[in-house]
Amino acid sequence: MQKTIERIVKPLDRFIMTVGQIGSWALISVITIVMLDVITRRFFTLGSVMLQELEWHFHAIAFLLCASWTYLNDGHVRVDIVYAKMTARAKAWVDLLGGLVFTIPFCLTMIVLGSVFVEDSYSMHEVSDAPGGLPYRFAIKMFFPLGFLLLLIQGISATLKNLLFLKTGQTLEKPA
Repeated sequence: MQKTIERIVKPLDRFIMTVGQIGSWALISVITIVMLDVITRRFFTLGSVMLQELEWHFHAIAFLLCASWTYLNDGHVRVDIVYAKMTARAKAWVDLLGGLVFTIPFCLTMIVLGSVFVEDSYSMHEVSDAPGGLPYRFAIKMFFPLGFLLLLIQGISATLKNLLFLKTGQTLEKPA
């Protein structure tokens, strides 16, 4: 059982780590675009709807590509005041049940709904409502189901790791 779970989990975790590290570079774009927007507004009294939309586009990309990486590194929000006092076994049960009852079903739902969201946007050739805004609104919307697919992958990995811990008492190391 341990070897099987390990063969499944390790490549998934490496993949999520790689995508998260790539996604984190979108924050450099956010910072650069915000600085450019502030400088052009302040010193040249030029405003750009396109720059403002690019800011939230890259912010969304960073968030959606890095949420699963945060989950991998146990950086997600939880009620630590209760969770911190639990035994390792109780934590594994909470995480296992949370994955099976909440994370995995929610991600599957968001992938399906998000795909419809993207398909509708693409089929109607949706563009920004704002004058001077960005075209191809479906392009940013594609990151919504993608982000939840990544979160689903990490949810499956975490669930398998918790199952392994409950069965054998062994934990798997995070990828370096």
